[in-house]
Amino acid sequence: MLQPEAALLRDLLSFPLLVSALRDAFAAGATVPLRHTHTIGEAGQPDAGISLLMPAWDAEGFYGVKIVNIYEGNAAHGLPGLHSTYMLYSARTGAPLAMFDGNEITSRRTAAAAALAADYLARPDARSLLVVGAGRVGSLVAPAMATVRQLDRIEIWDIDASAAARCAQALREQGLPASAATDLEHAVRAADIVSCATLATSPLIHAEWLAAGSHLDLIGSFTPRMTEAEPACFANASVWVDTDEAPAKSGDLLNAFAAGCLTPESLRGNLTGLARGTCAGRQSATERTVFKAVGTALEDLASARLAYRQLTASQH
Repeated sequence: MLQPEAALLRDLLSFPLLVSALRDAFAAGATVPLRHTHTIGEAGQPDAGISLLMPAWDAEGFYGVKIVNIYEGNAAHGLPGLHSTYMLYSARTGAPLAMFDGNEITSRRTAAAAALAADYLARPDARSLLVVGAGRVGSLVAPAMATVRQLDRIEIWDIDASAAARCAQALREQGLPASAATDLEHAVRAADIVSCATLATSPLIHAEWLAAGSHLDLIGSFTPRMTEAEPACFANASVWVDTDEAPAKSGDLLNAFAAGCLTPESLRGNLTGLARGTCAGRQSATERTVFKAVGTALEDLASARLAYRQLTASQH
């Protein structure tokens, strides 16, 4: 059974390859049962966690399961809030093929899915990106987006200003035109693409800040309790989701439904429809678009499959 180090896995999952692999995976489809969600410990307590089990299998003979453990109280202990592992098996025999660092797969596929959506939904001439959140996923959004748009300006905002500064510095070292933003409202108003990758439980983005023709990307929140944008952000906007599971899981969408700013019937489509060409993407330069993702095991499977095939090809 293969077990590559995280650094090698990052190299195998380069964003040009990964965005393309996700596009193909959404077009092809896979069997993706509803994820299992379990609360570990007593909900609401500092040491309580959420464990997600996310299986998927495809027609090509691969079966994978990701286990994700989210402990929001870990920050107080100087630990990451999320830990995960990914197991890849043969769907024909059940034999284990590889074990991957689930954190790397999750963070990279999340950023790559955001970039895939932006390729369909952001204006073709979008040049400026604001990333809200400088954590593991937030630090990857700009490199992913840079594979689908020519970015002239990248700003990073985080509630922890020093984290935003460190993230921007790391991006500059990768050759990207990044700087830290200190005024969130000003940064949102100036951005063609606003991408939120946080664990916020109260809205950070306000509708009046969003420019006509902008694209709002919400990839951080994935439970009904979490939310990154106020309900009005969904009013008078064209809204897509990653999968049909999102309306039941996303606090952003549930809040918008409750406020009357959006209806489930008005959702324009999902990544499968966009990849297959069965639903349209952006229709005009002035249209304000929103993409809301909660993640799907299809993305994890596509990522693990991409890494596994490269590993086995390099052994021959």
